[in-house]
Amino acid sequence: MARIGIYGGTFDPIHAAHLILAREALECLQLRRIVFVPAAISPHKLNQKPTPAAVRLEMVQAATRDDADFAIDDRELRRPSPSFAIDTIEEFLREDPDLEIYYLVGSDNLPRLDTWHRFDELRKLVKFVVLNRGTIGVTGSAFTTIRRQIDISATEIRNRVATGRSIRYLVPPAVEEIIRCHKLYQEHTR
Repeated sequence: MARIGIYGGTFDPIHAAHLILAREALECLQLRRIVFVPAAISPHKLNQKPTPAAVRLEMVQAATRDDADFAIDDRELRRPSPSFAIDTIEEFLREDPDLEIYYLVGSDNLPRLDTWHRFDELRKLVKFVVLNRGTIGVTGSAFTTIRRQIDISATEIRNRVATGRSIRYLVPPAVEEIIRCHKLYQEHTR
């Protein structure tokens, strides 16, 4: 049975904390690989317009290309939105019923996790893993938690770009280049 981590999210943009916590989960849980799955539109962010999917996918590809333990799956970008985790997990399991899936979620998702589409079915198919950057406390969670004190957020990065401040070291250099070339995040975060 192959143990993999599925890391879904808008990744707008992907940043160092995403990568550090993904690596930590891979090693702590002894996973074969981490699969980044960019969402078309998060059901919990329907009022926000994300950066175009192709550009977010390009950033995830650039950020992960040098790590053989990281893979990318764009199925949610090819499906009609919004992106539901249960649909993605069911597809993965149809393709390989022997997968043991660890579903990585940021600690900011924890308070509303039970509101996810078909959550009771989803929690029977995966083992949830909470990625805690230390910016939001996780108490009383029944899920495995991977914790590293990393105070970096996509919102902060978008706001730094909008105000002309550096994002060096917050995102991989290739992602910083994509942000610059596409002139992303020129206005304050929504």
